[in-house]
Amino acid sequence: MNLNKYIDHTLLKADATKAEIKKLCEEAIKYEFATICVNTTWTQYANELLKNSKVEITNVIGFPLGACDSNTKAFETKQAIKFGASEIDMVLNIGALKDQNYELVLNDMKAVKQAAGKNIVKCIMENCLLNKEQIIKACQLAIEAELDFVKTSTGFSTSGATIEDVKLMKKIVGNACKVKAAGGVRTYDDAIAMINAGADRLGTSGGVNIVNGKEHTNGY
Repeated sequence: MNLNKYIDHTLLKADATKAEIKKLCEEAIKYEFATICVNTTWTQYANELLKNSKVEITNVIGFPLGACDSNTKAFETKQAIKFGASEIDMVLNIGALKDQNYELVLNDMKAVKQAAGKNIVKCIMENCLLNKEQIIKACQLAIEAELDFVKTSTGFSTSGATIEDVKLMKKIVGNACKVKAAGGVRTYDDAIAMINAGADRLGTSGGVNIVNGKEHTNGY
């Protein structure tokens, strides 16, 4: 298994510096990770660093709360792609889902998907704030919006990915879309367990340690 190809090498903290983004890109090139995952302020810089590599750029949208309006998310998505991103990780409108305002949630997803064009869109559901029925509904809405992935977590709330949630999400989406496990993937064994549970992609800031068989002890 080429575990490196499952990894979105991630740096999303508020105080990330240019030097840290440069290191992230250099590591991604060295280990041939699938993408780096960064905030949009770093996209142009990262795109320049990665231009001669096969590493793609994932940008987070509406991050980490998901509570901005759909037009804002769509605009941010267009800017991200303009600056060099090829994958978009949007945060679900969590409050609207909990209010059972499914039309708003669906239209929010569709707005980002339309803005992204042919680029990959993943929906971050923040499962730690949802019950089982809400996770199922969010997956169903993501399928209806024709998104490419459902994703467990931002890594900025009360907990990250769990095996149980990944299995549930995979059961609901089947082959209609893919699953990304993010937050709390800290060891090689964690990564393999998530993949065996149904994850097609892993979001972690510890990719280097994980592929080298070491435990990731700090960060996302």
